[in-house]
Amino acid sequence: MKRKQRMNRLGTGLFTFISIFYVLPVVVVLFNSFKKKSYINLEPFKLPNETTFTGLDNYATAINQYDFLKAVGWTVFITVGSVIVILLCTSMCAWFITRVRTRVTRAIYILCVFSMVVPFQMVMFTLSLVTDRLGLGTPWGLIIIYLGFGAGLAVFMFCGFVKSIPIEIEEAAMIDGCSPIRTFFSVVLPIMKPTYISVGILETMWIWNDFLLPYLTLDIKKYKTISIVIQYMKGSYGRVDMGAIMAALIMAVIPVVIFYLSCQKHIIKGVAAGAVKG
Repeated sequence: MKRKQRMNRLGTGLFTFISIFYVLPVVVVLFNSFKKKSYINLEPFKLPNETTFTGLDNYATAINQYDFLKAVGWTVFITVGSVIVILLCTSMCAWFITRVRTRVTRAIYILCVFSMVVPFQMVMFTLSLVTDRLGLGTPWGLIIIYLGFGAGLAVFMFCGFVKSIPIEIEEAAMIDGCSPIRTFFSVVLPIMKPTYISVGILETMWIWNDFLLPYLTLDIKKYKTISIVIQYMKGSYGRVDMGAIMAALIMAVIPVVIFYLSCQKHIIKGVAAGAVKG
């Protein structure tokens, strides 16, 4: 018993140290966001003092000079729109390929799973070319692109959960006169709520922080996401506004951290629910 307690304490101490190691860079960025930019490179690990403290000037610069709020608006639109489309389309697809067992549905499932292991570098140049030719270089077009790249994981998780739903519930609904569409939205969808929440959280964190897809596909002269704006804070001849970058990073991180902390309990619940049968 004492040995088990010692192991628990050792594990707690180890993981506490690892947690501090991961949180420390965020704390350093937070402190530096309140410093004058000339002192950030000179004293990056020191707390702000009466000489280096600049208040909210860095945040004002990021918002006013670099049009940060507009980037936040486009990022919210792309993230919310993409997550809604991914959840709706992939859940319906997963329900169909799980209940209708044919060679075609098996092939669709295999392709969705295979898409998760294909390196993005293999398709990025072709993606850029297709995006230009189809006119998808807009936030609305980017939502369609995110549907394609986010479908693999979502279909995989939804399929695992649908297999755990007794088919007798759906048969009873159809006997009562429900069409397949009504059966899905009235019976299946409410049961799939844990997986909906889990997939929604994972997709939200990915899309909110993504840089490469928006950078490759969007018309940057018209549309910029948060990650692109932060990248463009690096000026010509190597000039970098470190103060504005630190402030922008904090403003970009806070919403997704709050969102994750408020919903983290649903991630394990949704993954476990989707792993009941396979």
